[in-house]
Amino acid sequence: MSGAPLLELREVSRRFGGLVAVDRVSFGMPPGGITGLIGPNGAGKTTVFNLISGLDQPSAGEIRFDDKPVRARSAAGVAAAHGIARTFQNVRLFGQMSVLDNVLAGQYLQTRAGLFASIFKPAWARREERATRERGRELLGLVGLGDRSEVLARNLPYGEQRRLEIARALAMQPRLLLLDEPAAGFTEAETEALGELIGRIRTLGITVLLIEHKMGLIMNVCERIVVLNFGAVIAQGEPDEIQQHPAVIEAYLGRGDLA
Repeated sequence: MSGAPLLELREVSRRFGGLVAVDRVSFGMPPGGITGLIGPNGAGKTTVFNLISGLDQPSAGEIRFDDKPVRARSAAGVAAAHGIARTFQNVRLFGQMSVLDNVLAGQYLQTRAGLFASIFKPAWARREERATRERGRELLGLVGLGDRSEVLARNLPYGEQRRLEIARALAMQPRLLLLDEPAAGFTEAETEALGELIGRIRTLGITVLLIEHKMGLIMNVCERIVVLNFGAVIAQGEPDEIQQHPAVIEAYLGRGDLA
């Protein structure tokens, strides 16, 4: 990796009692790149995401973003202070709200309007609301939901719900987007479309860190891959290197996931 990393983990560990979930993990990500984080079930991938996004705190080591320590004590604090947004393995939408309103909910950290402005709606607040709704519709268009804005989120098919989650995360105007198994449950066609969407997100200047078990997607969209096993990094490099790495082959032995 050339140049200064946008995100860097330095000897990061997370212990839960006697269990070491993440063991001295170190890797960096260049700005504007797409990096895959892979490993067998239980390897510590989601724990790493929780540490980066502020849902959890390291037991040891340091996480730096744009060469500044990530120290916010909440996911909202990390999003506001650093510009890091994420999706989750399980869909977390406001099912009773419209598709557009779900995206607007993701923009609240970027708006100035408080209680007074929400009630009395001065001219600047009305302008901000119009701009926010316009941006929300643009994001829905980006993820292929431009004609679904008024549908209740709970009425969307599963694949569209996952794309809505991505739109809501993008509404936070992140510099780094963490995608946690976004292709889980997808058909081959949906997975291919997701890869194209991730490529479009990258053209917006957003850096992407991707957890995914579908190796075809990982190999097609990622420039670099970090491999975890039992909480530790066992390999990192370009996709071709990772496919041939002896430790990675052993970790996945018999699973066929690297084919």
